[in-house]
Amino acid sequence: MRQGQKNGPARLRMGTQTVHVILDISRLLLCARRGSPSGIDRVEMAYARRWLAQPASLSTFVAQIPWGRFAALPRARVEELLDSLETMWRDGPAPALRRRAQGIALAALGGLALGGGRTALGRALDAPRPVFLLVSHCALDRARRIAPLRRAGAAFVPFVHDLIPLTHPEYARPPQVRRHARRVATIAALADGVIANSAATLDTLLPHLARHGAAVPPVAVAPLGIEMPRPVPLAPPAEPYFVCLGTIEPRKNHLLLLHIWRDFAERLGQAAPRLVLLGRRGWENENILDLLDRCPALRGLVREAGTPGDREVAALLAGARALLFPSFAEGYGLPLAEALALGVPAICSDLPALREVGGTVPDFLDPLDGAAWRRAILDYAAPASPARAAQLARMAGWQPPGWEAHFARVEALLEQVVAGTAPAASRPRAWQPRPLPEQPAEALGTTPA
Repeated sequence: MRQGQKNGPARLRMGTQTVHVILDISRLLLCARRGSPSGIDRVEMAYARRWLAQPASLSTFVAQIPWGRFAALPRARVEELLDSLETMWRDGPAPALRRRAQGIALAALGGLALGGGRTALGRALDAPRPVFLLVSHCALDRARRIAPLRRAGAAFVPFVHDLIPLTHPEYARPPQVRRHARRVATIAALADGVIANSAATLDTLLPHLARHGAAVPPVAVAPLGIEMPRPVPLAPPAEPYFVCLGTIEPRKNHLLLLHIWRDFAERLGQAAPRLVLLGRRGWENENILDLLDRCPALRGLVREAGTPGDREVAALLAGARALLFPSFAEGYGLPLAEALALGVPAICSDLPALREVGGTVPDFLDPLDGAAWRRAILDYAAPASPARAAQLARMAGWQPPGWEAHFARVEALLEQVVAGTAPAASRPRAWQPRPLPEQPAEALGTTPA
């Protein structure tokens, strides 16, 4: 689910010039270890698929060498990695699929650590109009790793997914708050353009850039595309159920739902609707896990399904009475777009980013108004729910966001960015492959920052 499209080749031309995209895929190399992707992983996948469809003369894929610098990856290795990850995401993180993805990623990192890819990166920087695209947050907090590429003439365009660690630090671990502050500082100092996934994200970013005294670079608000797998039909559920999709962490407000379901257990017993939680266990969630692991009243009513493959997730969503999305803060809201794309109603928090995604379709509620959530859930659970029927009627006018529209906005931004860069012949030449430092063998397994 949420996989990148496999479009046919489409040359990206900037007026009479051709841009050469240098795309960092460090995060995809790392996510082979996790088995289940995050939303940011899926965005990087979509970008990798987009530019893998370009001729080799127009795109280069890079990753961070384990101790920091960037180097180019062979295209064949990149395609092999993408194929293995997409299979694992679609079918679920079976051990054999995970081992294959990890083996490909480790071989790629090992090649970079042994010195591969530095000359190829130099050739990419010599191409007309190079642009370094960083669509994850990897290395964005390390300006010194990005600055050499920019000095060598590549325009720098990062993707900003959210500012949540700065706007809601109570939901992030302290090191992440500091890291995100450095990311904003890097954008202020180095970015030639910025991609944001929503107007809400951009509106939050601009005051932070202003505090650095930075002029606002060209920007593009590009909603994320989605591609839903065809759901495998499930047997009709014995009881109505709801789905909550997302990492189990305090920001997602699972605690509200679990207290509502505890109340359902006391008042309705086994006649209560069911709740399916999809997502891995995150951080600082002790109170949530105490309820999941130790509350007898929730047994049989709340099921923690973990991180199954995309096909199973789509099937569970398709059979639900509604998606429940009571989050306190979001930069975009992929689960909402996915549910609506499947024709599944949603009850969600009244947040600017979620209104951008859902328009007038969902029922929006205050994430602190437990009584309103309880009433809405009971209404939607009823076979003849008027509120659910009304939302299904509104859904007829909603169009799912697509990757083609997303990349049309991105490519227009790149055109604007490269129009202001000097041609290759007049750029100062700052990029030279440097001798590799001596590194212990275990460095090959180091996680890039």
